[in-house]
Amino acid sequence: MSKLPPALARFFPLPRPVRAVLVFLLIYVFLVGVSTLEAGIKVMGADTQARLFDNVDNPIAGLCVGILGTVLVQSSSASTSVIVGLVASGALGVEAAVPMIMGANIGTTVTNTLVSLGHVRQSNEFRRAFAAATVHDFFNVMAVAILLPLELITGWISGIAEWISDLLVGSAGAEWESPIKKWVKEPVNWIKDGLGNSIDNVNVLGTVMVIIGLVIVLTSLIFITKNMKTLIAERVERSMNAILGRGGGFVAMFVGLLITVAVQSSSITTSILIPMAAAGVITLRNAYPVTLGANVGTTITALLAALAASVPEALTIALVHTTFNVVGILLLFVIPLMRPVPIMGAERLADLAVRNRMAAVAYVAGAFIVVPLIGLAIFS
Repeated sequence: MSKLPPALARFFPLPRPVRAVLVFLLIYVFLVGVSTLEAGIKVMGADTQARLFDNVDNPIAGLCVGILGTVLVQSSSASTSVIVGLVASGALGVEAAVPMIMGANIGTTVTNTLVSLGHVRQSNEFRRAFAAATVHDFFNVMAVAILLPLELITGWISGIAEWISDLLVGSAGAEWESPIKKWVKEPVNWIKDGLGNSIDNVNVLGTVMVIIGLVIVLTSLIFITKNMKTLIAERVERSMNAILGRGGGFVAMFVGLLITVAVQSSSITTSILIPMAAAGVITLRNAYPVTLGANVGTTITALLAALAASVPEALTIALVHTTFNVVGILLLFVIPLMRPVPIMGAERLADLAVRNRMAAVAYVAGAFIVVPLIGLAIFS
């Protein structure tokens, strides 16, 4: 059995079988958190829900909320799970949630871009690292720029997701009997009844339940990710070195998908690539498809969260996340003419960042914080 790194061993001194069981327990706790969030929103009532989410009816505002929310929690898995819970509660419609999901896809790229800044002292390393990080940014921004207007005009991405959801669990507006919903229902009732004994105001009760649900979701995802990373960290790096050293393409994309599903975090997958790219172990063109696979793999968390809900709309918005990423790959990677565009954009931005280090910092602050805040201020 391989030894854990000292820092991890100090905080997580658990045998692998025990850690694997812990991951399954944490997934259950995560589902309880999603269901608690949904129940808390429902307790507040329709009037309160309308006041809370009126501002995200504008798609640009919704996009900005998705970006900022994901940057804040540093996890698209967490933010999309919350969106699924909001849709499940009826507080947020699928149409309003779609731009938020797309915004989460952009927001999640901030983590690996920040990781690349750690190589800022070495020009060649920094150029390779920053390009490997920002190719993810360029892909997601381009995908949103193309697909969000198409979705607003035609509704075809949500239409595909709704069609799949109909096949799996039935049409929108009806409830479906999720077996997982039954498993998590009792703990949610305990939380609701326990708080209800001391809180009479339904808005306060709902707010407290939402906060508890958010804390449970975020905390459980953090520990799921840490434990899964510990379980498979060495295998992940060996697999990446072995496969990516031979080339990229769809095999590399599949590797990115599998690793992300395993560790429940696209940020970890893409962040592993940064030091490898910085050292010149893999090229930007080989790293690029891994990020695309990670984009698809990270949607598993929202799909899992949808299983804790009892309405088809929750599964629909989770499937929107998957559909958006798959269609983005078909447009921007499968079509030969489009494939090099994000790569060229990342390389030119990296050249600029090497010439002016402050430009890199300004890019991160502007793209992920300043511009979304301005967009939210204008369109909300």
